[in-house]
Amino acid sequence: MGFPVSNGEQPLKFLIYGRTGWIGGLIGKLCQAQGIEFVYGSGRLENRASLEADIAEIKPSHVFNAAGVTGRPNVDWCESHKVETIRTNVVGTLTLADVCRDKGLVLINYATGCIFEFDEKHPLGSGIGFKEEDTPNFIGSFYSKTKAMVEDLLRNYENVCTLRVRMPISSDLSNPRNFITKITRYEKVVDIPNSMTILDELLPISIEMAKRNLTGIYNFTNPGVVSHNEILEMYREYIDPNFTWKNFTLEEQAKVIVAPRSNNELDASKLKNEFPELLTIKESLIKYVFEPNKKSGGA
Repeated sequence: MGFPVSNGEQPLKFLIYGRTGWIGGLIGKLCQAQGIEFVYGSGRLENRASLEADIAEIKPSHVFNAAGVTGRPNVDWCESHKVETIRTNVVGTLTLADVCRDKGLVLINYATGCIFEFDEKHPLGSGIGFKEEDTPNFIGSFYSKTKAMVEDLLRNYENVCTLRVRMPISSDLSNPRNFITKITRYEKVVDIPNSMTILDELLPISIEMAKRNLTGIYNFTNPGVVSHNEILEMYREYIDPNFTWKNFTLEEQAKVIVAPRSNNELDASKLKNEFPELLTIKESLIKYVFEPNKKSGGA
């Protein structure tokens, strides 16, 4: 569905929050490549007046929120910084959504799909994924707990397009936030099939979603699942033939992390129906990540 926007036939002009973040930076580069005018917001998400000032000055056609606390080096940080996590992920996101609604603006909100875990109705390996309307069942980490809370509240904002990103991957294999880069550097990895997001394919789709004024929740992942070992086998085949790795169990992993991690499959058919050209996760990995890196000799 589309939100009845106030911008009418206004030319595209994007206001983006999350300048220093990975996704925020990539959205800016995509806008440059497409010739779309964009400005990074300077306001703090939790400061309503600063957001209103940004919108008054910039007069955007759409707003993108790629700001948020994921924690450094990982989500375990959120376990010991709960107020800071709430301030940005809950108070800040809701404030931005509310200001945008007041101004008649669609907000493209990059959220997370790490709010589910395999269960009896969605067993591991079944191919039955969680849908957009399903209630989150994973609150093992404080990060995921805040994200599930804010997603539920944002359902009431008809101007918000919530994109559930999972285990993001890009063709930049030198980026420490890239899921592939992370698992190649781990001493040991678990081996569980998961839904994942290939940013090189999906971020341009998010810009198209803004152009169409789409709102509501979307599982923002490539269709299907891929396991850690399958990715590392591709890495060995395309990038480093001498690469080796060791697996360990979830029980063993639990001893070296503070908060449990989400493992799930999301049903991407809603996104696929809107964008039929969307590739499966394994096709997308080869086309957008491994083939380009193979030609240039890797990262």
